[in-house]
Order: sequence, then C-alpha cells, then structure tokens
Amino acid sequence: MRQDAEKRRLYGQSRRRILKRSEQSVWDPSRRSHDPVEVILSANKDRLSGLLPIKMARMAASPFGFFRGSVPLMAVDLALLPATGIEVQICGDAHVRNLGAFAAPDGRLVFDINDFDETIRAPWEWDVKRMSASLVLAGREAGNAERLCKESVLEFARSYRGLMLQFSSMAAVEVARYRIHRPFEGAAGLAVLRKAERATPLHSLERMTRTAAGGKRVFRTIKPVLTHPSRHTVKQVLRSLGSYRETLPPERQHVLDFYRPEDVAFKIVGTGSVGTRDYIVLCFGNGIADPLFLQIKEEPPSGYTPYVKSHPAKHQGERVVFGQRRMQTHSDILLGWTSIAGRDYLVRQLADHKGCIEDADLKDVGLIQYARTCGEVLAKGHARSGDACALAGYLGERNIFDQAIAKFAASYADQTVKDYQCFKRAIRRGRVKIARSTYL
Repeated sequence: MRQDAEKRRLYGQSRRRILKRSEQSVWDPSRRSHDPVEVILSANKDRLSGLLPIKMARMAASPFGFFRGSVPLMAVDLALLPATGIEVQICGDAHVRNLGAFAAPDGRLVFDINDFDETIRAPWEWDVKRMSASLVLAGREAGNAERLCKESVLEFARSYRGLMLQFSSMAAVEVARYRIHRPFEGAAGLAVLRKAERATPLHSLERMTRTAAGGKRVFRTIKPVLTHPSRHTVKQVLRSLGSYRETLPPERQHVLDFYRPEDVAFKIVGTGSVGTRDYIVLCFGNGIADPLFLQIKEEPPSGYTPYVKSHPAKHQGERVVFGQRRMQTHSDILLGWTSIAGRDYLVRQLADHKGCIEDADLKDVGLIQYARTCGEVLAKGHARSGDACALAGYLGERNIFDQAIAKFAASYADQTVKDYQCFKRAIRRGRVKIARSTYL
C-alpha cells in the first residue's frame, strides 16, 4: 500500500534538496559533447533510407519543424540535466502539435495527448521542458512577440502546477477519470474541435480512396505520401491482423470481427516518424457507408531508452499501447499491437475524428489559451501515471517553478535555432540530403 498523502507530499518537497525549483531553469550548452547533426543521423540508421530525404526536408522547413523531428537530440540534452528523481509515464514527444481532439470510446470528442511513439517511464520534467520549448518555437512561428511566448510558458506552467495541486487532494479514482473540458472554450480549442468533427472515416474514404473496376474501393496513389506496397508486403500486413486481434479485449475483438480488409497502402506520416514503415488498411463493415481505416505503424525503441533505468520493452508496439493507456483518460477502442517480419508495430484507427492545432490558431490570445490547455493535459497524464501528491509537494504554491521553466524554454528554443542553423549548413554542404519535391 502507498504511504498516506501527506508523507508523499513531504517526499516531493524533499526533492527540492536534490534539485531546487529555480534550478529547473538551467540550460548549459557547454555540457554537450555531441554533434547535433550526428545524433540525428545516427537515430535514422534503421529507417528506410529512400524516405529520409523527406524527413530531412520537413525538418528543414523551420526551427519548429526541426524540433519536431529531433527527439533523440533533446533526449541526449535532457539526460545531461539534473532531475528530481520523480518518475511518471512521459509522452516523450510533448509538443503543441501532439495534442488534439479525437473520438473517445463513447463517440464523444475529447482533448488529450495523441502521439505516444516516444513514451517511456522517465523524469516528469522532461515532458514539461519539451512542451515549454515547443510553445516558444511554435509561438514564434505563428508571428508572436517574445513577450507573449514567455507569457504562454508561464501560463502553461501555472496550469500544470495548479491542476497537479488540485489532483493531490482528489480521490485517486476521480483523477483516473478526469477529462479536459477547457480547450473547447477558447478560439484555438474550437478550431481543433471543428477539424476533429470533420475528420470522419467517410471523409477519409472520399479523400484517400477511389472506385476501381468492379466497384471496389482502393487507395489512391499520391506520391510520395501514399503508395501501394508489393503483393508480398500486402500479404504480410494482412497476416499480421490475426496476432493484432489477440491483443484486443474480447468485446473489442467482437467489433473488429465485423470488418473485412479491402486494400492496403504505405503511408508517410508526421515528421519524426518519416522513414519508419507505416501501412494503412481499408476495411468495410456494414457496407460502403461503414469504412474503417487501421494504421499499422512501426515502433522503434523510444529515443529516451539509453537514458532511463526502466526495463527494456519486450515489444515496442505494446510499450506504446501501455503508455498511451496510462496517460490518456480515453483511448482508441481498437488500440493494439502486432509484428511484421521481425519488426514491432502499433495498430490503431487512422484519423478517427482527430484534429490538431495550426499556426493561425496560436496567434495572440490563442497561444495563451492553448498553453493553459497544454498544462492541464500534461498534468492529467502525469497524475494518472505517477504520484500527484509527490509532484504537488515539489511544485508548491508559489510561482518559482513557473519562472524557471519559462527561462529554460527560451534558452532551449534559442539552442534549437542554433542547432537548426547547423542542420541547414549540413544540408548546404551535402552532409544531409533533402527531398526537393514540392509535395512532402
């Protein structure tokens, strides 16, 4: 049994002797002994080499684009910093574009973290620091002044700390079922909600498929992002659905059993994931008006794996599923995992009422509103998977932590800009190859 709440709060408070709250502000690049470009290139070694120029081009688009694709680099940097020793399940790639609205099991739209490729058991502050730096970078990209970017991080940290204090006095079961309602109040949240409402399977059917001979629906070819794999690969993908089914609870196997696969495609997704193997399967249940899109997404080990003490995952898809379920209040009912040719894969529904933030939504007051939501979402995930009492004890009621994180965020965002410039020089010198296609 856990110790009582007060003892756990005192434990959290005692961790300030290990790392003062004001010291969370520290970013010292002199601690680095690694070449940022080499870290990125090394992390890509097991990926599909022909697709890497697309990933590099997406990272070259802006400092925030670079940040999105460079989790391994920030993982190295975060591991150099002192930590409180309090661990939770981290998202691992906490940034403003990895939160959004999606359909809960009951069909209602909820707002939460929606990307868990890098999830792992690790220091809680790693998520907080990555999210805070993303607010500055995304805020700048949206055209906001530095003052507003700093205020957004302060709002994010206040929100995180305030909700964690609230969680520390709530019943554990209430924390476990806590849902985020705030994003739908502001303009930024409403924009995400509207996009999520439009992102239905029928919308995906119209956008990604065509009618072939005999009336069969098949995936369109949209090079390079959507293509048809070989027959051998198609057979492997379809065969993997059997072992995937076994990872679902019986009542969800029953739902899946109503659907039959019709076509398979290879899809390029995101920024950090480009170069991994990603397949989508078109299925139909009760006729053409009942499409289901399954995404079968390769999952390499988390970029944080070398820097944590947790036991290595036996299956990387299973690691993602368990991490997602620990952090999300509601998860995709068809979330599972499988293997293809010795590689680990996550399986989930593709674009089931999913919507995320855009630059235009993060202008002026929209950035502040969204930062508040980011703090709530991250606090909720950490409280579900960690100890809210210990975290609240460390954070306290004063704004010392908030000010420290705002300082760190600005410093690390500036470091990202420097790394981005280094990355661009590597492109000019031919060390990094990028795709020149206009449709990436």
